[in-house]
Amino acid sequence: MSSFLNNGGYVVKKETCYPFGNNIRYMDCKRCGEQVRNVGENASSVVCPECLMGKVVKMFPETATYEPKSYKPTGRPAGWHWMNEFVDKDGNVFHKGKEVPELKGTLKPTKVKPPKKKKSKRRSRDQILVAKHKEKLAAQRKQKRELAKELKKQQDFLNHKTEDK
Repeated sequence: MSSFLNNGGYVVKKETCYPFGNNIRYMDCKRCGEQVRNVGENASSVVCPECLMGKVVKMFPETATYEPKSYKPTGRPAGWHWMNEFVDKDGNVFHKGKEVPELKGTLKPTKVKPPKKKKSKRRSRDQILVAKHKEKLAAQRKQKRELAKELKKQQDFLNHKTEDK
């Protein structure tokens, strides 16, 4: 145990507030300094899993041929697996997304309506500000007209002008 402590290891006791728990041996990664838990008593140094994977990729680049999954079109419309019955171009029949091989070739292919294209209008920041300013001016004009009407009513009332006359 003393060689472990001399090599930079440390033990977390139960009374300390550490995230991993009580009486577990730790060492810091020799490359990045990240804390590695459950280290053996005879360990002289430690490399964390992230640094180890980085080393492996540098040593064997052919093993790191990670290709993200790409979209492969099936020729079926979006949501075909939610349809009660769908028949593709080859005559395969699907009921709620599950193929029914007994009915293959017995039905005509399902006609699919193309999705409606939404017309999106992209506005610049200036256009948005101008539109907001116009709305604000229109609201101010409306409020001014309403105040003028109210003022006219009050003046007519004070001048003894009623709507009946």
